[in-house]
Amino acid sequence: MSNIKHISYWIPVMIFMTGIFFSCVNDLNKVKKITTHPDNPDETSEMLHVIYTDSGFAQIEIYANIAETYAQPKNVTKFKDGLKVNFYNEEGEIGSVLTSLFGEIDGATGNITVRDSVKLLNVSQQKTLESEVLYWSRDGDSIYTNKPVVITSPDMILSGIGAWTTPAFDTAQFYQPTAKIFLND
Repeated sequence: MSNIKHISYWIPVMIFMTGIFFSCVNDLNKVKKITTHPDNPDETSEMLHVIYTDSGFAQIEIYANIAETYAQPKNVTKFKDGLKVNFYNEEGEIGSVLTSLFGEIDGATGNITVRDSVKLLNVSQQKTLESEVLYWSRDGDSIYTNKPVVITSPDMILSGIGAWTTPAFDTAQFYQPTAKIFLND
């Protein structure tokens, strides 16, 4: 008698479990339609930290609060809500620091565009370049802009329209200089 009660207990449980297993079907096309949008990024990272090296030595270090990578229509990575790039010198120390609120890397060329509150600081010389936008060409290893620029150092302030420098920010050229102010201590 106890075997019959035992079997009669397990039969409904097995029918219920079978029903659960066969009722759960995920149609991947339906899931894609519900969860994806063509304008959404393919990858999203929060608190991104990447170090690019050459022969085992750090060259560039990138920090971003939010990084979004898109494969279509153009391969691009967008850095939102803050970006910081450390450029290392030959001694392995941070030589210059680039900061902005927004940045974008072109996946095909590797060129970087930074916008909004852009600052490039040469750490050892304590000079700062500020602009609306800067472009970093990886092929030419140069940073440039055609927008207004202000360079501040401990002893002078330079301003102009458009400028060119290197990632180390050890030298700079203005396209259209507008002012040179010497500061007295």
